[in-house]
Amino acid sequence: MKKRIPLIALTALVIAAYAFINKPFAARTEGEEMHWYSWEEAIEAQKKEPKKLLVDVYTDWCGWCKRMDKNTFSDPKVQAYIEEHFYPVKFNAEQKEDIHFQGETLKWVPNGRRGYHELAAALLDGRLSFPSLVYLNEKLERITISPGYKDVNQLMKEMKYIAEEHYRNTPWEKFQGKK
Repeated sequence: MKKRIPLIALTALVIAAYAFINKPFAARTEGEEMHWYSWEEAIEAQKKEPKKLLVDVYTDWCGWCKRMDKNTFSDPKVQAYIEEHFYPVKFNAEQKEDIHFQGETLKWVPNGRRGYHELAAALLDGRLSFPSLVYLNEKLERITISPGYKDVNQLMKEMKYIAEEHYRNTPWEKFQGKK
């Protein structure tokens, strides 16, 4: 029996290692991070394969932004839907790096203690409220601005409204009663 214990332990170790090393490429598990594009990456990807953009405009100090990351964007069905229908962009409204877009250079603007980025102000029509989601169509034209925290169900409904283009014919209030 004593000779079998090392063999059993080695077998258990090999099985455990195999389980972790050969993790299947299946659906994402809760809490696993989704790939977020930078603004520049999304614009380049969009040129090759047009898709709508979902831009999460946030700040590092925003508690509701962090909560939405933890509770909403970490949900596997939210992640799967986003990845299928959108290029997801995480955009820090206070980033200091310039962005070159459509022949213009958008910059960080000092304002009070923090400042803001001109792209954030443009996306949000100057209403810097966080978190805010901005949906852009395949031509990079804004569809809508959606300010505030959203739970999984709220975000799923909103994304379906945009991705399935219900916004073209159905007011949001009516759509909310439908699904």
